[in-house]
Amino acid sequence: MIRNLFAAALLAALCAGLVTAALQHFRVTPLILHAETFEGEGGHSHGAEPVAADHEHAAGTPQHEHDAIATTAAEPEEWAPADGFERTAYTTLATVLAAAGFALVIGAVSMFAGVPITFANGFLWGIAGFVTFSLAPAYGLAPELPGMPAADLGARQVWWVGTALATGAACLLLAKTRAGWAFAVAIALVAIPHIIGAPAAPDEPSAVPAHLATEFAAITLGTSLVFWLVLGTVFGKLNDVFAARSSVPNGVPA
Repeated sequence: MIRNLFAAALLAALCAGLVTAALQHFRVTPLILHAETFEGEGGHSHGAEPVAADHEHAAGTPQHEHDAIATTAAEPEEWAPADGFERTAYTTLATVLAAAGFALVIGAVSMFAGVPITFANGFLWGIAGFVTFSLAPAYGLAPELPGMPAADLGARQVWWVGTALATGAACLLLAKTRAGWAFAVAIALVAIPHIIGAPAAPDEPSAVPAHLATEFAAITLGTSLVFWLVLGTVFGKLNDVFAARSSVPNGVPA
């Protein structure tokens, strides 16, 4: 059972990761490259052009810093993937690895909670994953482009993890029972992180246009939704296929 679950998780992750990487390449990466042209504006002069690290967000992943890397003649440039094929390849690899991590997480939750992932409920698992790891955290920490002001990285990560845990617990509780008290507890779990509040970004001007930041946040969340729906649905389908095969006695054609 565990071997089948592991295989289904990895195959579903590969499928979801490749689909998401394709969407990122055509919709997300162009916005990031556009935003990188605004990095460093209005603050200092450039002895050399800044080289920005890859700013791709794997779907549902925690926030991280987008600081530009200023280079000078005295300091070697920090390595970053070159634009084009190299950047796309590294982004695809990171997305597939992140998908594998998320698939193994929901697989473990499924096994220990006794709520199997099937093709019939895979869509709901995908919705729950999207709400838990993307939508709820984004309500307080919207996806940010390079060059945008952001709160302390450690504080953002703590709040993101807490929000994901609370929201995930709420989803799991409602999956196990629909009692009235369960709805009340689930609402409280979802609300508490937002009542506490996400770390606020410093009140600093940004050269990144507001419409670009809004478009990036919307497309990032849309891409994440596709990621989770593909992951949950394919995971459930593969679980059904592997379960059917394992139930067939040896020597009997499936």
